Amino acid sequence: MSTQTTASVSTHILDTSIGRPAEGVAISLSARSGPDGDWTALGSSATDADGRCKDLPALPEGTTHVRLDFETETYFSKKQAEAQQDAPRVRDSGAFFPEVTITFAVNPGEHYHVPLLLNPFGYSVYRGS
Repeated sequence: MSTQTTASVSTHILDTSIGRPAEGVAISLSARSGPDGDWTALGSSATDADGRCKDLPALPEGTTHVRLDFETETYFSKKQAEAQQDAPRVRDSGAFFPEVTITFAVNPGEHYHVPLLLNPFGYSVYRGS
């Protein structure tokens, strides 16, 4: 939850290749103060059955930049293994992008919801509400 002196962040993932939430994607959250500051790892979590990550840690006071790291390779490898049970192998790799890193600027007192629209060969992000 954001306060007057801190920002807050939330995210969710939609797997657009199947039109469903992406469950079980590991996400790490890092923050820094200033464009030249060092990144500080704040914690990690994973998406739930609704593709949401509801327990990201709070941002420290003075945070100006946030980085979300999504571990997508394991998610797509699992999806591909499940699909292979019903069909012959279609491709060698589960994902073209084994990870997705999103970095964005934040202002104190604001909430930032950053959805990830994901498929094995592309992704898109935007500032949600």
